[in-house]
Amino acid sequence: MSTSSESRAPRSTALSVNVNKVALLRNTRHLGIPSVTRAARQCLEAGAHGITVHPRPDARHIRADDVRELHALLAADWPRAEFNIEGNPFHNLMDFIRELRPHQATFVPDSEDQFTSDHGWRFPQDAERLRPLIAETRALGVRVSLFMDPDAAAMAAARAVGADRVELYTEAYASSRGTPEADAVLARYADAARAAREAGLEVNAGHDLSQDNLGDFLRGVADVREVSIGHAFVADALEQGYAATTRAYLRCIDEAS
Repeated sequence: MSTSSESRAPRSTALSVNVNKVALLRNTRHLGIPSVTRAARQCLEAGAHGITVHPRPDARHIRADDVRELHALLAADWPRAEFNIEGNPFHNLMDFIRELRPHQATFVPDSEDQFTSDHGWRFPQDAERLRPLIAETRALGVRVSLFMDPDAAAMAAARAVGADRVELYTEAYASSRGTPEADAVLARYADAARAAREAGLEVNAGHDLSQDNLGDFLRGVADVREVSIGHAFVADALEQGYAATTRAYLRCIDEAS
């Protein structure tokens, strides 16, 4: 049993590795490689604070068995690491929450055939249908994070429906890098995070974060509790390996502190 996660001093921002793209590569053949659980194990051994999965209804990457195996791995060997399951609560997410009760459920408003997540929840439009599912999830002892655009005006509404956290959708930040709008875009994220905290929410962030942009984001947006990183992480790991990539992202976090 690994005890590495228990001996690490916590950082101000936790790193959760999204292993969806490992499963996507595996699913192109019927050989069971690369292994999703081995990938998660190597990331955790190298210092990652948690694992994220986003099981979509079409199972095009992470599958139901993967979710269960990862849950068992963390429970047995890394009890202090966090398991975060993302998805649409009106599709298949609630089944996993009811069965496994992960540490965190990130509600994402994607359609069943969506290429990738590309927008956050809308308020007041989504409020009433989200409210009972948030209440049920929290009653099961699971923290709820809502995937949100960087809209400061929407943060109080996210708290009002019962969310514990918001995950700021960071694609706009990533795509603005190197453009004249970059500073203004980052300021919008800082304002949204500030509004979230003032409303009583904690702040996560994710989508298109990478080694190139993570540090600047964390320096510009205060008190981010967790970043969830998948696509860029797995791309880096193909060249550097899981352990070296994990340590590189942890350095980005440390240097931004």
